[in-house]
Amino acid sequence: MALSPMDVTQLAAVDTARAARVLSEVRNATLSGQRAPVAPRPVIEESWGRMLRSGVDPDHDFRTGLLSREEVQRRRQTSALRHVLPVLREGLLSVADIAHHIMVVADEEGRVLWREGSAPVLRKADSLGFELGADWREDVVGTNGVGTPAVVRRPVQVFAAEHFVRTHASWTCAGAPITDPRDGRLIGVVDVSGPLETMHPATLAWVDSVAKLAEARLRELHMSSLERLRAVAAPVLSRLSGQALVVDRDGWCAAVTGMPYTSRIALPRPLAAGRRWLPGMGLCAVEPLAGGWLVRPADEPVPGEGTRIVLDLSQPRGWSLTVTGAAGSWSHELSPRHAELLYLLALCREGRSAAGLAEEVFGDAGRTVTVRAEMSRVRRYLGALLQHRPYRFCDDVEVEVLFPGDPRDLLPQSTAPAVVRDRARRGAHQE
Repeated sequence: MALSPMDVTQLAAVDTARAARVLSEVRNATLSGQRAPVAPRPVIEESWGRMLRSGVDPDHDFRTGLLSREEVQRRRQTSALRHVLPVLREGLLSVADIAHHIMVVADEEGRVLWREGSAPVLRKADSLGFELGADWREDVVGTNGVGTPAVVRRPVQVFAAEHFVRTHASWTCAGAPITDPRDGRLIGVVDVSGPLETMHPATLAWVDSVAKLAEARLRELHMSSLERLRAVAAPVLSRLSGQALVVDRDGWCAAVTGMPYTSRIALPRPLAAGRRWLPGMGLCAVEPLAGGWLVRPADEPVPGEGTRIVLDLSQPRGWSLTVTGAAGSWSHELSPRHAELLYLLALCREGRSAAGLAEEVFGDAGRTVTVRAEMSRVRRYLGALLQHRPYRFCDDVEVEVLFPGDPRDLLPQSTAPAVVRDRARRGAHQE
């Protein structure tokens, strides 16, 4: 009887050796273009497709240079991951050591910053190049428990020959992304890895649970910092008349007076004191405070002339928007839906109505309520740079889209009819 991907997952829990043989057959058949005895799991098949398109060699282990000890230490000291390392250790290390696993924590660039656990497994990891300072991005070393979760932004277990590179087939790993709860930005990946025979089907859920505890800890730290800033802001705001708000260095609002509360404003990078144009607020007087900024809206509007918007869709995941103007530059990481909407507006500078966008995104012109709600969220960070009736970028703003090298990697998860058509058109044009 033919096995399904789920059957292989269950088989691995009771017969690791047989499951490894089946997956090896699956890998060999799939990469040679033949019919596989079992379809790879979708997350693995999609990763293999990315590897083939990017030119990763499945039969040769490629390693980039290790970071120096000084650079590893510098990254440790500047990464937000340092704040959650105790949570990760408490949740993972004791069990990992007993189960002959190691815990690996990598930053958002896939560089290994911490490695702890079973000493024999650490030595085995050394032989695979899984060392401190190593680069384990997916497009460098293939499908793996650090690089692949960073790309797909969800927990992934990679078992045996599900690894794209053949020399990693004796290894099993389960990794989960850790994101900054303030803005959803990826800050790293926590992974539990070990020899093939140590695989357990519950490992992925365990690692994901601990990653979520780490994110909860980051959320607590953020709220505590806002409380401290709020204490600084209270006497300052009490002496002011008119509109004002106090925000932290990332634009999160700690206190407000004389105006509606907003949870966050977009701040240019770098930001200096003085009169500055802020997205969604216009011209403002900006003054430094301990841990943040005092922001007071001014009356005069600032023209958008000379403003440039770059919509970066060059990666399969992790899309962003960067605005550059007279007041500096700032970036915002985009959700999949916002990336779709802004891409469609970039393609059609004359603009789209709510019904038009609903048709292009959902294939249903009647879903205008959903579109208007999403566009309202977009305008919170783009402000006057995005107009409505119809929705469009301002005429005097330059808009550039950065595309991936392979058209299939253009918003690859999107099922929006307009995006699917444009992806196919670009693919046909490239051929």
